[in-house]
Amino acid sequence: MNVHWILTGLFSFFWGGFVTPISIRLASNYQIMDLPDHRKIHKVQTPRGAGLGLWTGYLLWSLYFVSDFTLIKYLATGATLVFFCGYLDDMKSMSPFLRLAIHLCAAMLVLWPLRLPVIAGVVCLFWITGTTSAYNLIDGVNGLCISIFIASGMALCFVDDAAAVFGISGAGMALGVLCWNFPMARTFLGDGGSTLLGFLFASHFTAFCAPLFARVKLHELILLLLLFGGVPVLDTLIAFSRRTLMGKSPFYPDKGHLHHHLLELTHSPSLAVMCLLLLHALSLAAGVLVYARMP
Repeated sequence: MNVHWILTGLFSFFWGGFVTPISIRLASNYQIMDLPDHRKIHKVQTPRGAGLGLWTGYLLWSLYFVSDFTLIKYLATGATLVFFCGYLDDMKSMSPFLRLAIHLCAAMLVLWPLRLPVIAGVVCLFWITGTTSAYNLIDGVNGLCISIFIASGMALCFVDDAAAVFGISGAGMALGVLCWNFPMARTFLGDGGSTLLGFLFASHFTAFCAPLFARVKLHELILLLLLFGGVPVLDTLIAFSRRTLMGKSPFYPDKGHLHHHLLELTHSPSLAVMCLLLLHALSLAAGVLVYARMP
């Protein structure tokens, strides 16, 4: 890790910390609020839209590194599509199928210049799209989604130097936002922020690992994606399977997620976050080991 990376991470941290109050003010002024209901654990209305600081910070990061990474223009365009889709959904509920279509388009935009083999490309398309939604589905406890992203970003440091630059910057920016979201939330990510985090991790991981994905066997690729997807992907697979078996839509909201069960067991949101973060870290560590052993 060089000094340049550390300075970039520090700038990202302060950006996340200082821009988030602006997003809180905007959300309050325009009534972009998360209201309590039977599926949620917060008791008072809370401003959404903390993803605004993450999105603007990522665009600045992209402009700074655009000459070093030619794929950034595709990644940034896809991230913008995902963020605005979620931010609009925070203001007025959008059809889940429309959101899914936009997430698929953003994923295809990232994969287009990578020129992966057809099978690997299809698997990565569904993985990026699914992970984008998965980060949104686990965003039910203060600090959980952001902490998961920070851990995932740091895991990218073990992929290669280019991935480490994004991992450190993204983790730093998310840490700045976390100060406003945990343990007591003065703002929520909203759909715009949570889906953005999922897309940023999944798309950058795929872009940086594309040469490896193009040559590994299908089962090795799926294993690697599942391990780096970690808790969000596991929780989403369980939720979709459970809802389908019950004869409900996979997109039907309920209180059967992993964090809901942990809350019932521990009666402590912070402890639930720590347990899931530990599980995710173990999955990432296994993913790093598998990645290191691949040719």
